[in-house]
Amino acid sequence: MRTIFILFDSLNRRFLPNYGCDWVQAPNFERLGKRSVTFENAYVGSMPCMPARRELHTGRYNFLHRSWGPLEPFDDSVPELLRDGGVYTHLISDHQHYWEDGGATYHARYSSWEIVRGQEGDPWKADLDPAITPTHHLVKNEGRGKGNYHMARMPVQDMINRAKFKTADDLPQSQVFSRGLEFLQTNRKYDNWMLQIESFDPHEPFFTKDEFRELYRDKITDGDTDWPPYAPCTEGEDAVRDMRAKYAAMVSMCDRNLGRVLDFMDAHDMWKDTALIVTTDHGYLLGEHDWWAKNVMPLYNEVANIPLFIWDPRVGQAGQRRRSLAQNIDVAATLLELNGIELPPDMQGRPLKGVVERDEPVHDCVLFGNHGSHVNITDGRYVYFRAPIERENAPIYEYTVMPMHMNTLFSPEELRCAELAEAFSFTKGVRLLRIPAPAGKLAPVYRFGSRLYDLTKDPGQLAPIEDPETELRLLNAMREQMLANDAPAEQYSRIGIHQERPMTMEELLCQKKAAEALDSLPPVEGLRWTKEAREAYLALALLGSIEDLPIKLKAFMAGREGDVTLEALEKFVQGAVPEEKQGDVLKVLALAGRLF
Repeated sequence: MRTIFILFDSLNRRFLPNYGCDWVQAPNFERLGKRSVTFENAYVGSMPCMPARRELHTGRYNFLHRSWGPLEPFDDSVPELLRDGGVYTHLISDHQHYWEDGGATYHARYSSWEIVRGQEGDPWKADLDPAITPTHHLVKNEGRGKGNYHMARMPVQDMINRAKFKTADDLPQSQVFSRGLEFLQTNRKYDNWMLQIESFDPHEPFFTKDEFRELYRDKITDGDTDWPPYAPCTEGEDAVRDMRAKYAAMVSMCDRNLGRVLDFMDAHDMWKDTALIVTTDHGYLLGEHDWWAKNVMPLYNEVANIPLFIWDPRVGQAGQRRRSLAQNIDVAATLLELNGIELPPDMQGRPLKGVVERDEPVHDCVLFGNHGSHVNITDGRYVYFRAPIERENAPIYEYTVMPMHMNTLFSPEELRCAELAEAFSFTKGVRLLRIPAPAGKLAPVYRFGSRLYDLTKDPGQLAPIEDPETELRLLNAMREQMLANDAPAEQYSRIGIHQERPMTMEELLCQKKAAEALDSLPPVEGLRWTKEAREAYLALALLGSIEDLPIKLKAFMAGREGDVTLEALEKFVQGAVPEEKQGDVLKVLALAGRLF
């Protein structure tokens, strides 16, 4: 078998005509839909980028045990299994996270690989000119990753990099696809290979050339800004329209390069004996639900429900749609099955041949999530976000023998608290480090609460419903999926379910009443609160930035009349927190003080 696997990053399927979009110009995606099977209910598993790629390698969930990080020594890697089974694997990518600490073990699993430099502040070209001033952030002067050198410098580095790309053909994505076509030209006459063409676009920043932006000139209002923050969307309709148009220009660029592969397959009659899979790691929010990007908020379907197209020449189904559930973990299993390689026993994903051929289900429901955030489940009709039951969102641990963050090592302070945990069922007898996550990590997730949506009546997920019977059914299905994943014991207690037995309706209703009672209590006795200030104070308390916080706040409010407001809290922080730390604390207040 010959297999072409095209992976885009941050592709929101609602910007594709295949899924109902009527204004984004993407004729090659439409063409792809006519040559393949289109999946309606494909979902992410673990978020975001490298957790998703670990799943594409291993075919099992990442997010219940750890966050961002490398492949582990005990992981079964699909490219490596293919390689060892006689299938040549080649990766071409401009996804810079492969070349950082937290992704450094992935690309070496392929028989060969190529990199294209320059995306999103990739530390590539050197220019020390102090006058370089980024103008492309939606939130001006936004500090990204303060204290992390590469993250802090990213906006400046990105300005340096993009100056090197003079034409559309120079852009990293175009180079990636050109090298993919070079591989096809050289190797199309041979059998038993898998080519992975992986594009960082349409990930932010939404930098492309005028030939694509001109397609949406009537909607673009700001020439410079093309980089949304990972934050609530407060900028208004004009900014949302502008950013969506620039994202659409990126999608049109992706479409053009996709068309180059389709053209090659047509010209060389490759459809008869070459499989094609096209998908993304996750979607992206562009003002929907009043959010930008993908990481902080609940994983709405704009992020979680992803595009997936499969052409399997053994089956020959094209121009059809499938309703059965699928996930990124299934892509891993499908790549092995396509090439006649036995699935390893620890793989949870299932081959999708039966779904492609006759819409035969392989899952009743699937999990998805970020480490330490909601645990989410869908059965294709309902989506349920299960929040932690305590404000502290604890305990949370990282389980790994490869202690690396995105582009930094774990610090000595983090590792001093590490313990040796027992092996999990999938670690091949290897005991792991159990490293406490930072206190209050993602604690604001509590305030979003648990939510249930009926996608048949509310596909936009605009109005959560109360349906205890469905909630209990999905909650217990969640438990079964977690057991199958050998989730750590604290993951069950964190979200208020039992590891040893299913939940009962009485227990679920009691939890709901307890949450309502807790929400009704004032954060500090003797003060009156606006709802926004109440939420922001709880986040401030979890940060632990101010000692004797209740006493100091009472003293601050003693000379003031009226309720504690968000504005009053901001002034309090400005007097109680050292100036060099105020920015981060005020940012948390602004986030936590929004109502959703």
